Amino acid sequence: MATDQGRVSWRSFLQRLTASEAEIEAEELLRESAECGSTPAGQCSRGQVVSVSGRLRTVVYTPRTNLPTLEADLYDGSDIVTLVWLGRRHISGIEPGRQLTARGRMAVRDDRKVIYNPYYELESPK
Repeated sequence: MATDQGRVSWRSFLQRLTASEAEIEAEELLRESAECGSTPAGQCSRGQVVSVSGRLRTVVYTPRTNLPTLEADLYDGSDIVTLVWLGRRHISGIEPGRQLTARGRMAVRDDRKVIYNPYYELESPK
């Protein structure tokens, strides 16, 4: 039994040693997401009310003639969810690199997962 645990820890050490930085980041984000009780974005489907947690990769203001939008890509290690705030130009704290948890109904736009006007909680900066 002890040798099996030794093999597992040695194997995980070697995997971590040979993994790329992106793979390590994805693994870490998935672990943090699970600790928050969030659903991995890769397992979310259209119409489902979800809570996803991750790190903002990009934040873009899109000036449109009818309705301006603020869009942010949230990455949790399994997939990207685009958070869209309609009618907003800026939201304090919504910036690349910030960790947050977003809740809302999952939609799909142009084959991408989207949550419109999500309820969100910013995590304290590390």
